[in-house]
Amino acid sequence: MLLRLRDQIKQQLAEYSTAVHARQVICCDYVKNQTKIKKDIEDLERHMEEVTISLQNKTLALQRIQLTFALRNKMKQNDDDSRLITETVKRIVTLSQRIIKCQQQAREKEQKLIDIRRKRLTLKTAGREKLLQVHTLMKKQKEERASVNMIKTLAVIHNKLEKEIQITTVIKNVFQSIIIASRVNWAEDPSLKAIVLQLEEDVCLL
Repeated sequence: MLLRLRDQIKQQLAEYSTAVHARQVICCDYVKNQTKIKKDIEDLERHMEEVTISLQNKTLALQRIQLTFALRNKMKQNDDDSRLITETVKRIVTLSQRIIKCQQQAREKEQKLIDIRRKRLTLKTAGREKLLQVHTLMKKQKEERASVNMIKTLAVIHNKLEKEIQITTVIKNVFQSIIIASRVNWAEDPSLKAIVLQLEEDVCLL
């Protein structure tokens, strides 16, 4: 009894599993079909739009041809309407020529404006370069003036030092003359000996 019940349950489970798998396959196919249908619809809509635009363009071209043909036939009749049409066409041609001329002038003015802007940019760049050159030159002149001032200052200091050396030399010679004239034995006096030896040294080495 239990074995039969177990077999029945197994069979039911197998049937359920098969049914679920079949439904999954159906769902996947349905999703794929829906995607394909949506893509086909988009392609058809795009194709219809292209066909519609092409038809409109061809219709407009045909209407222009028909209108041109009708105008030519009407102008051959040489009545008031044909003369009015002729005058209108002449006016249209004149206006078209003026429009073309104005467009040409506008392009020329635009080109001139571009050239002016290019020249302004060139002048601006040249001005910056010239300003940089002036700044560099002024800096160089400033450094040269500073160098000249330093040389002058060193020359003044050197002149003062020369004068001090000359004065010191005179004073040294006077002291030496005084010591020699006094006939003092300076070699026996340590302090006096130190003074005499110091006086004998070159002033430039002091």
